[in-house]
Amino acid sequence: MKLSQLKREFLEYLEIEKGRSIHTVTNYDRYLKRFLQYAKTEDPKKVTDSLVREYRLWLNRQPGTKVGRQKETLKRKTQNYYLIALRAFLKYIRKRGVTSLSPEKIELAKVPERSLDLISPQELGRLMKAPNTATLKGLRDKAILELLFSTGLRVSELTSLSVEDVDLTRDEFSVRGKGDKVRVVFLSDTARKALKEYLAERKDMEDAMFIQYGKNAKNAQTDNIDLRLTPRSVQRIIKRYATLAGITRKVTPHVIRHSFATDLLSNGADLRSVQALLGHANIATTQVYTHVTDKHLRDIHKKFHSRK
Repeated sequence: MKLSQLKREFLEYLEIEKGRSIHTVTNYDRYLKRFLQYAKTEDPKKVTDSLVREYRLWLNRQPGTKVGRQKETLKRKTQNYYLIALRAFLKYIRKRGVTSLSPEKIELAKVPERSLDLISPQELGRLMKAPNTATLKGLRDKAILELLFSTGLRVSELTSLSVEDVDLTRDEFSVRGKGDKVRVVFLSDTARKALKEYLAERKDMEDAMFIQYGKNAKNAQTDNIDLRLTPRSVQRIIKRYATLAGITRKVTPHVIRHSFATDLLSNGADLRSVQALLGHANIATTQVYTHVTDKHLRDIHKKFHSRK
């Protein structure tokens, strides 16, 4: 069988049998397309150790993001996405009984330990106070900020919420996250109050929890287009309020998710509970937060470090 045909069937397998999201399937398609363009072969037997090694060298020399005046090469973490996709594809090929390179022969590149973008509690407080709640748009934005910090939702989870998903008579609701997994998240009193005030002022009949307002919204209503906010829109909203709050570092919805996790851990929550609240499949993903919240180590340093 040809590699291009196997790739098409693999992508269908990911979507149907594995239940992966369209976004994930699209990413796999992009990663594998780049490999096949480089390989210039349709024969699975010609996917060899040496071909993959040459491909890895080529990936490592590809341009990445621009930092200042210099253009960096593709980050190791990004390179690994291409290798993970290729490894999964080769595993599928082998499952089909097609002879090709063993997926176990592809090792991922070592990446530097992940660093966290965090804002201080003082900056977070200023961010939460930044929206003008005298307007409907301000009430919406206040509810977005409070909900993100109260629940640790991913921005895609936030924008997919409908009004009926959240029962404001209770302090919890279910959300469907990555891998179609459902978890329970909890509302703080301030988040519930912000949501109540926002929904009380809405006069529309839209299902979406968070919708557009202003000129774009009027045009969308005329053209019968969905008014639901997109993840990119929420990112822009938060960036604007960070500027208004005088925060010079980059602030995104994921930074607020980081703040949610570190706030829990620094106040004594255990790692397993935080893992469940964040919806992480692997606890290793959650462990990235521990080094910034380990008060015990700070106390040890203060108590035993010599000043002599």
